[in-house]
Amino acid sequence: MIKKGKSYIIILVVTFVTYLALEYNKPKEVNWFPSFTTHHKIPFGTKVFNDILEKRLGDKITAVQEPPYIFLNKNNNISGTYVLINNTLDIDKSEVKKLLEWTAKGNTLYLAGSSFSHALKDELNFSTKTLYTNDINHHFYMQLVNPSLKSDKPIVFSKKSDVTYFSKIDTLNTKVLGVIDNFETISIKNANIIKQNYGDGTVILNHFPYAFTNYFILENKNNTDFTSSLLAYIDTTKNVYVDNHHKTGKTFYTSPMRIFLSAKELKWAYYIALIGALFYVFFEGKRKQRAIPVVTPLKNQTLAFTRTIADMYYQKNRQKEIAEHKINFFMDFVRSKFHVNTLEKNDDFYNTVSARSFHTKEEIKNLFLFLDNLMNKHSITNDELLALDKKIEQFKDKANGSK
Repeated sequence: MIKKGKSYIIILVVTFVTYLALEYNKPKEVNWFPSFTTHHKIPFGTKVFNDILEKRLGDKITAVQEPPYIFLNKNNNISGTYVLINNTLDIDKSEVKKLLEWTAKGNTLYLAGSSFSHALKDELNFSTKTLYTNDINHHFYMQLVNPSLKSDKPIVFSKKSDVTYFSKIDTLNTKVLGVIDNFETISIKNANIIKQNYGDGTVILNHFPYAFTNYFILENKNNTDFTSSLLAYIDTTKNVYVDNHHKTGKTFYTSPMRIFLSAKELKWAYYIALIGALFYVFFEGKRKQRAIPVVTPLKNQTLAFTRTIADMYYQKNRQKEIAEHKINFFMDFVRSKFHVNTLEKNDDFYNTVSARSFHTKEEIKNLFLFLDNLMNKHSITNDELLALDKKIEQFKDKANGSK
């Protein structure tokens, strides 16, 4: 019976490894998910656009991780441009009111989405319709209206079978900035980018958010110039606040299994392993003829051994070595839990650990500066050792969501 069980395991392992090898060597499919997330490098992510903004604006750009309603309540006196880009901007009535109140003070609100909420449509008095194409390649053609920004040839986009345009606008208070059509001549000038005055401020509505995606910007120079022209309507002399809350794609993963199941090969390998385990339990879980003897397991002496070694180090005043071990174990914890490289501690490192551990960037910097200072010391006091242990435990508790 034991030999039979081993044969099941061998068959399962061989099947699992073979499938992984076959799936790993398959060409990877392009992920066309409309994420619009600033750190995604997939075609419809916005990392390239975000990098362009950071290069142009420097310290004037601020990434906003929380809802606009909460952010503007906390920062009521800020001014500049608030940018929201996503496939669907389903903003509720209270948030629309808060954004427009802030805009009316002399600020600019830039909204780019394939669809807008009814609350926004009612407040700004516009309606939308869907434009389809009979072309098998799904070609749509766009141009800006401003002669100084208008390209020689229309911009072509062919990755969607339909787009949205403004079918009704407040003509007395609205200016058309861009048009779209399913013919290259753009004979029917369907407005897809408009500008509207609101109080002392300006609202810009863009029904083509794909202009800010990695694929569109990098496809050709005409597209890059088109996106650059859209930035002409953003006052770069003032602060720009980029929304990272209203996104179709998540800014961070809330579950380790989400990362594992995001790859098709690993997902199917996981399913095969589960099915194989079920088969094994079904065939091997049957009651045996002979009773299984009760064997008292050996006592686990690992904890006692660890405490003995720790006491030896502590009594011999080898606090420096204890601290080095604790710091090394902590670095391994950071690498395995947050999937970062701890050898190079730069802004990207601090931002990544901060986003994934529920800490602020300043808290992360202070913690790793404290660790580096201890590692560089020749000797460490008992108080410093206790402080190290306390800081590490506090970090882990907060990272695990218990505080």
